[in-house]
Amino acid sequence: MMKKFALAALLAASLPMIHGCTALVVGGAATAVVVADDRRTTGTVVEDQEIELRAMNRLREGFPEKTVSVSTVSYNRQVLLVGQVPDEATRAKVADTVKAIPSVARIYNETTVSGVASYTSEANDASITTKVKARLVKSDKVSSNHVKVVTEAAVVYLMGLVRRDEGEVAGKIAAGTSGVTRVVKLFEYID
Repeated sequence: MMKKFALAALLAASLPMIHGCTALVVGGAATAVVVADDRRTTGTVVEDQEIELRAMNRLREGFPEKTVSVSTVSYNRQVLLVGQVPDEATRAKVADTVKAIPSVARIYNETTVSGVASYTSEANDASITTKVKARLVKSDKVSSNHVKVVTEAAVVYLMGLVRRDEGEVAGKIAAGTSGVTRVVKLFEYID
């Protein structure tokens, strides 16, 4: 009787783990589909992730007192810096810190000299990004998998490897989204 109870308890305890494995496999499959549709090589996708992690670590080490609020986004080794810094000297130092990462090809330093963004501003930016991505998904003229959308202070930055016509469509979609004040296209064109 005790063995049956122990076995039942073990099975019950393992169900969440089994469920988690299924989610992991399904999530992994979804990621594989996105990577398969990405115009970057798998190696470049991984390299972009490494650049973002290294940048985050270097900025944390270089600015330990949290004097900056900077996010980095890497797409095809092109790095976008957005956020707030206290002065121009710090802005330049942030760019130099990230530029020193060996595989970085180019830096777009879109940081601003200002106070740290409020949670309301960050929530608004997240909402705008979601709306732009949803509108891209609905489009039959550009694949949402080819366009990286980043929003900072209601400015939408678009990155990716696209044809010129796809870039134009993506720019118009972003510009026509409520709450967007400006669109900056940082695309690499493949045609």
